[in-house]
Amino acid sequence: MLFVSTRGQTGKVSAAHAIKEGLAGDGGLFVPQSFPYFSLETILGMHALPYEQFAAKILSYFLTDYTADELTECAAAAYAAGKFGPDPAPLRKVGERTDVLELWHGPTMAFKDIALQILPHLMTKAQEKTGSDTRIVILAATSGDTGKAALEGFEDVPGTEIIVFYPENGVSPVQKLQMVTQPGKNTKVFGIRGNFDDAQRGVKDIFSDESLENELKDCGWVFSSANSINWGRLAPQITYYFKAYADAVASERIKPGERIIFAVPTGNFGDILAGYYAKKMGLPVKQFICASNSNNVLTDFVNTGVYDKNRVLNKTVSPSMDILVSSNLERLLFDLTENDAAQVAAWMKQLNTVGKYQVSKDVAEQVRELFFAAWIDEQETVDAIGRVHNDFEYLIDPHTAVAWRAAEKYRLLSGDDSYIVVLSTASPFKFCKTVLEGIGKAAGLNENDPFEAAHRLAEETESTVPAQVTALESMPILHKDVIAAEEMAQYIKKTLEIIK
Repeated sequence: MLFVSTRGQTGKVSAAHAIKEGLAGDGGLFVPQSFPYFSLETILGMHALPYEQFAAKILSYFLTDYTADELTECAAAAYAAGKFGPDPAPLRKVGERTDVLELWHGPTMAFKDIALQILPHLMTKAQEKTGSDTRIVILAATSGDTGKAALEGFEDVPGTEIIVFYPENGVSPVQKLQMVTQPGKNTKVFGIRGNFDDAQRGVKDIFSDESLENELKDCGWVFSSANSINWGRLAPQITYYFKAYADAVASERIKPGERIIFAVPTGNFGDILAGYYAKKMGLPVKQFICASNSNNVLTDFVNTGVYDKNRVLNKTVSPSMDILVSSNLERLLFDLTENDAAQVAAWMKQLNTVGKYQVSKDVAEQVRELFFAAWIDEQETVDAIGRVHNDFEYLIDPHTAVAWRAAEKYRLLSGDDSYIVVLSTASPFKFCKTVLEGIGKAAGLNENDPFEAAHRLAEETESTVPAQVTALESMPILHKDVIAAEEMAQYIKKTLEIIK
């Protein structure tokens, strides 16, 4: 399987090259030249496989320059029971026709673990396969969860340096503590005076800076990415869509072949894009619910065909979705235009220069057929947390609440009673204060003490504070730097000791 850029100005590359490089040289995103197609029999037949074997099988169709043994080894190391428990992606029955896919059972309590626990293993083997003796600088901009998951995955991986940039005032207290206490000889974390889009734009600018790239190469370094712009980060996410469907059939929640709906809390469009690719590969999906918070740029795009980032970025209780530039949408547009790289490049140029673009009527119609889009405000989010807890004795975090409420809106507007799987992307214990507000137990809470909130949440819900949270209470702050977005390249060079 070879990979091409969504902007069409680079040659075809192997999977190993795509994973090692992260972003294409022309600024585009790598996509496979073709997609496999699975029969229903094949999909249901995978249900008996342990998760790591399920993942290795899916990946084998894309990473064809990796051997079956190599993929099995990577997946076994990534999804060991000691990291995820017996099932990395359990499907929980919650409502009559609504289930929740829990994707937060990994070491950092977020769905990003499922991809970022395997990416370092794929990256290490990519180095070997491409015959490269350079060291890799992993760059990640994060709106909350990617940063910690990337740091955890790449901690002390030989031949790598992992540098994470996050909005200083744009993540939850637990998310911030998880990053700034991260150990590892090769880890570095910087707060950015700005928002996630500033950090993401800075990383993309660094990738396209030829002078900096050459400077690093002379010192034996090469850039790569841990964000979902990297195909090695996106591909593992396809697995859990297939697994959720097979689990739903096995538990008799649906009939074999029944088309279902996935409701996905959406910011950078990576998670929902993985679902779209699963549908393209044969998964019986009726529609996707693209759920946004008040940063509703994707909702507007789906409903109008116009992508316009020229708006204020709102700081919300679902911070991992506080994004105005959804990078992975570029991959969807490439697919819907039948790989028209020139058109995609033109739209992305418009986005960079004037902050907006409008897709063709045909593409807009395809988008509306595939996706139902809704945005959820702050009060709706908090109310959804309380309602789900009261009605089903089930606890959800704010991002999951956005998807849950969007699914409710879909049912109300469409009258469709189809089976819906809501993707739960983070543990409620990463957002304790908001969850406590939702269940009506936040009165008198010390907002400056995230651990008080965690212990109260556990007490009120008769649960246990996760070990990942209690460990933070005694961990020292190791990363204290807060910088301007325009200083990112300078601090990268200082970190790598290229400049003193």
